[in-house]
Amino acid sequence: MSERAAGILMPISSLPSEYGIGCFSKSAYEFVDWLKGAGQSYWQILPLGPTSYGDSPYQSFSTFAGNPYFISLDELIEEGVLTRAECEKVNWGKAKGSIDYEKIYKGRYPLLRKAYERSKISENPEYQKFVNENSWWLSDYALFMAVKGRFDNVEWTKWAEDIRLRWKWAMDYYREELYYDIEFQQYMQFKFHEQWMKLKAYANENGIKIIGDIPIYVAMDSADTWAHPELFQLDEENVPTAVAGCPPDGFSATGQLWGNPLYRWDYHRETGYSWWISRLHYVFQMYDVVRIDHFRGFDEYFSIPYGAENAIGGHWEKGPGIDLFRKVEQALGWKQVIAEDLGYVTDSVRELVRESGFPGMKVLEFAFDSRDSGCANDYLPHNYPVNSVAYTGTHDNETIVGWWSSITKEEQKLARDYMCDQYTPESELYKSLISLIMRSSAKLCVIPMQDYLGLGNNCRINTPSTVGKNWKWRVNTRQLSLKLQKEIQEMTLRYGRMNWETVE
Repeated sequence: MSERAAGILMPISSLPSEYGIGCFSKSAYEFVDWLKGAGQSYWQILPLGPTSYGDSPYQSFSTFAGNPYFISLDELIEEGVLTRAECEKVNWGKAKGSIDYEKIYKGRYPLLRKAYERSKISENPEYQKFVNENSWWLSDYALFMAVKGRFDNVEWTKWAEDIRLRWKWAMDYYREELYYDIEFQQYMQFKFHEQWMKLKAYANENGIKIIGDIPIYVAMDSADTWAHPELFQLDEENVPTAVAGCPPDGFSATGQLWGNPLYRWDYHRETGYSWWISRLHYVFQMYDVVRIDHFRGFDEYFSIPYGAENAIGGHWEKGPGIDLFRKVEQALGWKQVIAEDLGYVTDSVRELVRESGFPGMKVLEFAFDSRDSGCANDYLPHNYPVNSVAYTGTHDNETIVGWWSSITKEEQKLARDYMCDQYTPESELYKSLISLIMRSSAKLCVIPMQDYLGLGNNCRINTPSTVGKNWKWRVNTRQLSLKLQKEIQEMTLRYGRMNWETVE
């Protein structure tokens, strides 16, 4: 990211698809073409891991595995392991602009199971190679998901003691008993990896780099925690002693209780951070740039007693600091990371970001919103350092249109005064706000797709600390118009962020 550039934040799940959720199908390739025509350099996505209860990509069954929802059924039809009639027979949900996760879950896995049973996958040398090369995480993950299915999908902490605590004879028993279920899980990971790497290669060939996203924490109900309890703050029965979250702020009086297990940083330090090095080595095969969510947790993390109803009783603990990233660089060399340094930012967090050399994030909405507990001055576009990534908002924020409607008249006046813009109608003001950060000094500017479309909060991706209405928004093909593409291309060119590699 050495030159001024621009990108768009657009989850894979939000792409158009006739099968209820965006995936690695034709529409994903068409979106790459659309980004290219808009002069963009980056496509930022959300985490690609398999989702659990609540459908959040930040609460995944594995930090290494991919979400089977994203496997293109059309490609499986072309392979001859599914028929179009079988796929069209499934009820994917009626709302074209929304994802019905219950219907996706009930409809997709039976189809993928049929595809697996018809695939003769064990005879495929590429599959065997994939399984061998990834056995260090895939073996545990496939067994974890197979056993989870055997126990009616309850959390692993509620499994029978022998397999919950990974007694050797129990592990051997379930590996034999659930052989085909395990192979099915491996098959889905193979197809995911095969299709994703093909899509990523297409994006790269067309001058588009992928910004991936990883949460700092793993889910409690994950193969990572079950297989490696020594990495986390768990007791002898593998029950957490403390969990992750955020303290109360202007957006939540009780804070955020995420519930993720916290790391035993002393253990990670003793092992030379080998698990983190393996994790980052793997994700940099999947993405060109990696955004690490909740980067401030490496400086200090918020520890909440296990069993607490909210985050009020939590306290700050010291994290690994720069030592982790020095060890990572020694092992992997310099990697392109975006540090999500939002929220309550202390001087020590600023120092960690500065020492790491990674660009931090600047969110325009925070500059004029009294609900934000950070330093508003840091988010005024004239203060953005070159080594930063500018956003109107993120997946956790309101859309820029929704945000404008939610702030006070006094805050709206502050924003208009800042822009010297008293006359643009509110219906068009989102374009002025986007332009404001596009002309900042930040070397990269990433705009959520909903903001370019001028959509309200009914199209918001996520509202933190809520369940049931998030991660559902989808774009339709008509919205990705040539007119909008041209407008974005002209703005990108106007502010010196044009990707000249994409110009033919």
